[in-house]
Amino acid sequence: MTAPPSATGPGALRLLVVEDENFTRAELADLLADLPGVGDVQEADSGEAAVRRIGTESFDAVFLDISMPGLDGMEVARVLSALSEPPAIVFVTASERHAVEAFGIGAADYLLKPVRPERLAEAVGRVRALRRPPAGNPRPPADELSVVQIETGRHTVFVRRDDVQFAEAHGDYVRLHTEGDTHLIRLSLSYLEEVWGPAGFVRAHRGYLVAVRWIRDLRVTGSAGLLACTPAGDVPVSRRHARALKERLLAAVRDDPGTGGR
Repeated sequence: MTAPPSATGPGALRLLVVEDENFTRAELADLLADLPGVGDVQEADSGEAAVRRIGTESFDAVFLDISMPGLDGMEVARVLSALSEPPAIVFVTASERHAVEAFGIGAADYLLKPVRPERLAEAVGRVRALRRPPAGNPRPPADELSVVQIETGRHTVFVRRDDVQFAEAHGDYVRLHTEGDTHLIRLSLSYLEEVWGPAGFVRAHRGYLVAVRWIRDLRVTGSAGLLACTPAGDVPVSRRHARALKERLLAAVRDDPGTGGR
């Protein structure tokens, strides 16, 4: 089955979905075809079929299952990495255990099954950014709240966003936790999530945001459940937000394979 193209023109992405399970492959192809900026979506039911297709056709990215009979996803990725102009690789798998190896061979992203539409859209955005040719030196957008100004009596304290390890909701306020101090600011946690999300702050709990770069490890305790451990303290992780947080940690490995956080 070939998903109908959702976009045309020179900027539309041409994608290949490689998955041995028919229903999963067709579903992923349909989801991709519905995303803005995606054009032709082709399918391959095995690693061998994928290598044959890529040898004769050009694709911007390959969405690749890992566990397949015959040539598995990792072996396909190594074949593709040897090409002079390889397509971007996005792994789509049920297991977290291959993440470090995947990013070590240059994967653009690593998605866990079942794939959430918002994560799929994020992966396509990564592919688009990788395939977009550089155009001069465009001016970066304003970095909102990269420094927070806090009035305390007669003093003004300036807190750098990069020093904040997690944020905790306190009614109409948010308490910012740095390694050696805390600061109270009159903002909503949802607003802070919106403006700091692109800088790596992720909702861990309805009352907490955590900076992915500061997470040292995830720990399960009998009393508090899952905790994200930072130098400034431990952050509770709710079941609702655990999966998204783990996916962002996997993406952080892609960005900096030598560290698991800071």
